[in-house]
Amino acid sequence: QVQLVESGGGLVQAGDSLRLSCAASGRTFSSNAMGWFRQAPGKERESVAAITWSGSNTYYADFVKGRFTISRDNAKNTMLLQMNSLQPEDTAVYYCAADSRDYRFLVDSEEYDYWGQGTQVTVSS
Repeated sequence: QVQLVESGGGLVQAGDSLRLSCAASGRTFSSNAMGWFRQAPGKERESVAAITWSGSNTYYADFVKGRFTISRDNAKNTMLLQMNSLQPEDTAVYYCAADSRDYRFLVDSEEYDYWGQGTQVTVSS
């Protein structure tokens, strides 16, 4: 059974940092794109960042550029999202996702096949 498990969320103040982790089990994703998404209350899910299988290419939504960094450790089957300078508008449930097909680079959520259960990030002003 394939599972993606996010961790690292929490309650922080504006300007603080958090690091989210996504641990995969049940199969390896060393040849697969992975990404982070978020969904705030009353809003649609949106793409935050994505990374290719090798980590050589990344994508960031405009609203996180310069503040968030996505990375992966294929040896550990994990993906990270370092979030700096957090703002109240970053408050959301953050989800990690993985592609089932090899060597693609995905940004749109509709193309990802595996999803975690989400971790809450709350930023107070």
